[in-house]
Amino acid sequence: MTLKLVIGNKNYSSWSMRPWLALRANDIAFEEVFIPLYTGEADKQRILEVTPSGKVPALVDGDITIWDSLAIIEYAAERFPQARLWPEDRAARAYARSISAEMHSGFVTLRSECGMNLHRPVKAIALSADARANIARIEEIWIECRDRYGKSGPFLFGAFSGADAMFAPVVHRFRTFAIELAPQALDYMKTMMALPAFQEWTQAGLAETIVIEKFETV
Repeated sequence: MTLKLVIGNKNYSSWSMRPWLALRANDIAFEEVFIPLYTGEADKQRILEVTPSGKVPALVDGDITIWDSLAIIEYAAERFPQARLWPEDRAARAYARSISAEMHSGFVTLRSECGMNLHRPVKAIALSADARANIARIEEIWIECRDRYGKSGPFLFGAFSGADAMFAPVVHRFRTFAIELAPQALDYMKTMMALPAFQEWTQAGLAETIVIEKFETV
């Protein structure tokens, strides 16, 4: 039975991007179900019919429904062990899960001040001290991962993993807000942007014409 992944607008929905990328980059087949966000009660009800959280993304696997980006990636890692969504080494796997959970629950100021909007013209803005601290922490994570695991491949843990999927929307945020980064962090961004699945999502997001005004403020 084919998996179904319910997602929101590719231009804006960072949460949807994460599991979509994890599945697509690892050739895990799924049917994409798009429900536009903030378009009224009808579409909101469609989401509620899939998941009680009323939010996307949600993965449907037969009679099993999983919602929340990180939970979906964890489920996919168990369901498709051959994809190796987490590093094989136990210590590396623990580290990958830790930074993924940190991304999942943290960096609130950066999310608020630098929302994901693929159509946004590349332009820097004045950021708060908290947002700059968020950026510094992400840069620290990327560089530390590359220093530790860079010999085995170009991604955070060598091969593409769930951790890369969790940080993928940040790549777009850093790009559109012209965030200045160290060369090693910029090289990682280039690696992510060259990933075919990343490019596929980006091209589809740029082709969208739906505008959500609340995300067009900066």
